[in-house]
Amino acid sequence: MTTYAALLRGINVGGNKKVPMAELRALLEELGHGAVRTYLQSGQAVFSHADGDEDSLAAGITAAIEKRFGFPVAVIVRSHDYLRAVAEACPFPAADLKPKQLHVTYFSAPVDAARFAGIDRAAFLPEEFRLGDRALYLYAPDGLGRSKLGEQLARRPRADKGPIATSRNWNTVRKLVEMTAPAA
Repeated sequence: MTTYAALLRGINVGGNKKVPMAELRALLEELGHGAVRTYLQSGQAVFSHADGDEDSLAAGITAAIEKRFGFPVAVIVRSHDYLRAVAEACPFPAADLKPKQLHVTYFSAPVDAARFAGIDRAAFLPEEFRLGDRALYLYAPDGLGRSKLGEQLARRPRADKGPIATSRNWNTVRKLVEMTAPAA
């Protein structure tokens, strides 16, 4: 059995796309996933599954959510090994920062650095970003809500072009690594 995290994009924000976590857990169990748990109300679920690739698991969850709730929700599924590797590869001093200052945007597929080539990085300092393996790390000293760089990054490209993207703060990044870790 492999433990995965499902990252749902844009649910339960401002009263839109409401997906109650109890119903999400039930839905995942109906799909045959085991040890289902959720974290917060913003779209993280952890589950185990015997076999299957991340893209197939995400597609199954996406289709089931649309059928059950009547609206599409983009889903990215990642294994514990991937989530741990992303956390360990953080190019910023995570231990020295407040969790609200550091975010990871997970992508459904690799992202070409050319996508962000037009951003004048110096214009946004001290905010910074770095690309990783299907991930983007954002350091925003005043938090994401006040981040001008975060706004700029979110505009590239429009949601209907390129891979799915969904962001999580550093607390959630760490918690998902913890929740997907194999039992000792």
